[in-house]
This record gives sequence, C-alpha cells and structure tokens, in this order.
Amino acid sequence: MKQTVVLYPGAGAGHIIPMGELAKAFLNRGYDVTMVIVPPPFKSAALGASHVERLAAANPSMSIHVLPPIPAPDFAGSAKHPFLLVLQLMRQYNERLENFLRSIPRQRLHSLVIDMFCVDAIDVAGKLGGVPVYTFVPSGASALAVLTQLPTLMAGRQTGLKELGDTRLEFLGVPPMPASHLVAELLEHPEEELCKTMLSIFERGMDSMGVLVNTFESLERRAVQALRDPLCVPGKALPPIYCVGPLVGGGGARNGGNTERQECLAWLDAQPERSVVLLCFGSMGAFSAEQTREIAVGLEKSGHRFLWVVRMTAANVDDPKRLMPRQSEPDIDALLPEGFLERTKDRGLVVKSWAPQVDVLNHPATGAFVTHCGWNSTMEGVTAGVPMLCWPLYAEQKMNKVFMTEDMGVGMEMQGYETGFVKAEEMEKKVRLLMESDVGRDLRTRAAARKKEAEAALKDGGSSQAAFVQFLSDVENR
Repeated sequence: MKQTVVLYPGAGAGHIIPMGELAKAFLNRGYDVTMVIVPPPFKSAALGASHVERLAAANPSMSIHVLPPIPAPDFAGSAKHPFLLVLQLMRQYNERLENFLRSIPRQRLHSLVIDMFCVDAIDVAGKLGGVPVYTFVPSGASALAVLTQLPTLMAGRQTGLKELGDTRLEFLGVPPMPASHLVAELLEHPEEELCKTMLSIFERGMDSMGVLVNTFESLERRAVQALRDPLCVPGKALPPIYCVGPLVGGGGARNGGNTERQECLAWLDAQPERSVVLLCFGSMGAFSAEQTREIAVGLEKSGHRFLWVVRMTAANVDDPKRLMPRQSEPDIDALLPEGFLERTKDRGLVVKSWAPQVDVLNHPATGAFVTHCGWNSTMEGVTAGVPMLCWPLYAEQKMNKVFMTEDMGVGMEMQGYETGFVKAEEMEKKVRLLMESDVGRDLRTRAAARKKEAEAALKDGGSSQAAFVQFLSDVENR
C-alpha cells in the first residue's frame, strides 16, 4: 500500500509552483501525493487560481483537494494589511485541513509538508497523533538564514530597523545586509502587529521536524552551513535542513500550450543566439506608466533585442493592496512611447501579462534576464545559465539581490531601484554592459558554471538527490 504525502502550499504562484515541483520528487519515489489548496479569496493570477489549473494539467498523477470555502475577508474595506487577513483566513482553514487529514488512514499518511507561511498547521499535525510535519521554504537558504536570525536581533528593541537606513547588519552565513534591504514590513516597530506576526512565523517555521529548501547546496553553501550552526539562533537547536532544489518546471511542449507560448518561442527562433534580453517581473510586478515608458526608451536606445512582458501599471509598487485582482490587461499602445512598437518591431517583442518564462530562459536566443529577483525566477535563471540584471521590487527581493550579486555571482544590480525609479540612461547602460562588455562576459561565464552545478545537484548521487533521500530516511526512522 502506497503512503500518501500531503502538501499544503501558501497562497500565490511563488508558493504553489515550486511545491508542485516538489510533488514530482515524491511521485518519482513511488508516493501518492495530494496537494491541499485553500480557495483563493479572490480571483487573481497573483494568488494562483490559474496556476492551480496549470499545475493539475502538468501533474496528472497528483491529487488536488480544494478545501470547502470560507467567506473571504473584506480586503478592500479593511484597514488591516492584506497579508494579515490572508494569515487569519489560513488559520480558519485549520479545522477543514484536519478533517481532510483524518480521512486518510493514519498508517498511510507519510507526512504533511507545509508552506513557510502555513505554520499554524503544525498544530493540526499535533492533534493527529504526531503526524510528521515538515516546513517547505520556496525561498533560498540565504534569505532563510537572515529571517531565522531576525527575531533574536529584534528581541528587546524599542525601535524598528527603518531608522538604520543602509547601515549594514551582520548575519551568520550571508554578506553584510543593509537594513533597508530587509522585508519592508520587518523594518517597522517590533510591536507593530504585522512585524510581530511575521517574526513569529519565521520562529515557528523552525519548530517542525525539518525544513526543505528550494536551493542546492553549492549555490548557498555559507548560508546552509549557518543554518546548521548552533550559533545561528543561540539557545535553540534548529531542525535539519534539506536542500532539495532547484525545483524548476521543465517548461511546455513546443506544440502545446497557448498562443502566447507559441508566439514567444516562434519569435525567439528567428533571433541570433544569446542576443535577446528578457524582461519579466513576476506575477505581482507592476510599474507606473512613467516607469514603463522609461524602460521603453532605455531599451530602444540600447539597440539590443528584447522580449518584454508588460503587466498592468501601479501607481505605487509598495501598495500592500497590489494583491487585489486587476480587471483588464494593460493597454500597450497607451503605455508605451508613441511609435515605439513600430520602431522596434524588427528586434523587440512586447507581450501582455504572461510569457512561458522557463521556455524563454532556456531558448538559445536568450542572453540576459532583467528580473525582480523573486526566488522562482532566480532559480529559473540559474538553471538556464542566464546572467541577470537585478531590479528588486518587494518581499525578500532586495535581500536576494545581495545574494545574487555578491555571493552567487550571477547578476548585477539596477541601482535606480533604490530611489524607486530606474532611468532610461541606466537601462541602456546596464543592457549594453551585460551584452557587450568584459563584465558581461565574466557574468555569463559564472552563470554557465552555476547551471552545471544545478544539473549536477539533481543527478543521481547529486547533493539535492542525496538530501531528498536523507529526508525520506529521516521520516521513516523518526
């Protein structure tokens, strides 16, 4: 009788997609896998409704169980940060999760793997007679090392970290981190509800039996060693860390998928090798109309080929309500400078809202990637061996930028992000630097080396395969 692994992802494409890839690792080892999904509180690509459908199509051997819905909070009318409302909703689903888990015979239930933001589900496992529960971190080990050490740093502080500005903070296992680069919500006063709640989540995530991380050991060796060091959190023994990544999808078949996929890949087929710059900023990456036009001017002046995914604009990318659904696609003609599409038609392609990013990054024509530094995108860039221009927007992305540029050696930064506006001159300069100079060539060489390391980690006997086997053994022998 096969054992069943239950996966419980957080809301959002950045959490659902890598957990879907983790499911494949279990399926390949002969386990049954069920992913339990909380119904998105509103229809939005950012919260993963469409991604769940793609996930089901890509993983026909995996069961998907959508929990019976609970009325969603009033996101638009509430004064609370949307993230707090989502966490509150997730806690309300604990009873439904428990009911579902009880429907699986105990002897068949192998383990419950929860997202790093679903830590309240640890209580559910406890009610079921000690079901093995593990935390899955879709971010990297470096970010995890910082977030794990933050509660100790914040303990006893009478003020927030915002006042420290760019003062560099020392954390075990990572380069010195400017205080301003931490997750924005963690810069507030430690007694503020959002800051306090997030710190408690990071602490609780380390209370499970182990932590699966979407990375490979050689990419973030210092951070992984720090998470295994007793000095990481004085007085607390951290659980085992299993580096099981990179968990990256294989892309779509050339003759399948939708029109956008076929259009993008057909266009790339006509471009010279390593000549195209991909610009894509994740499921929630949005810019003001002014910034969008500035990007266009810089791209045009650079003279290089580009494939640019343009999403809806946002007056303020720091607006916490960016999670709210957008009702329409961007009006490309209105957003871009007059005549831009006509002038660049022989060397550029602008697509609305979505592109097959994994397929595009792995296409021979793609030579660089302008990214928001979300971890899924970072892993996709690393596994494709494509150097990156780092333009972080929100969440832990500024931290990732530090790791990518200073530790991993796979990216260079777009400095304008610090002021919230990247000028056309910098866009032009950085694209040229990456595509034309010795600096860019060195970056491409390092990116290619990281790609080989990623491939080696996933082979039989590789570090990530060995970590996953060790995890399975630890569950069996707990």
